[in-house]
Amino acid sequence: MERVAYYETKLGTLLVGCDGDAVTQLCWVDEPALPGDPTPLSDRAAEQVRRYLGGERRAFDLPLAPRGTDFQHAVWQALRRVPYGATTTYGEIAAALGRPAAARAVGAAVGRNPIWLAIPCHRCVGKDGALTGYAGGLERKAFLLALEQDRNAP
Repeated sequence: MERVAYYETKLGTLLVGCDGDAVTQLCWVDEPALPGDPTPLSDRAAEQVRRYLGGERRAFDLPLAPRGTDFQHAVWQALRRVPYGATTTYGEIAAALGRPAAARAVGAAVGRNPIWLAIPCHRCVGKDGALTGYAGGLERKAFLLALEQDRNAP
């Protein structure tokens, strides 16, 4: 049974969903929809997010169990390979998956990512480098990309 908990961060209210020993959701919400039920894992996830947002962490060390189709899982795995401070495009992910004509399907899978930051969908930009949609809002996406680029600078 999934349990959710809410935590305040510099980018708003973070929802962390856990099912057993894995994180199933990690996203920002406007306001909690349910009462929170924190677990040691949700507390650990929230602390890692806070440290990431503070520039103290570049990667997440959490067991992840996002729910999705095989194709979505393949896209999410590709996102996890995008290095901190780098970006990719839907087309590049589609090509890496051996499906160069599937850029739109990749975009749909990116949009269904339930574990933001740990599966870094914010690193996906338009083919011209422009910011594209982000379920957390373009302002958050711009913040995250700037944070990573600043921390990656020599």
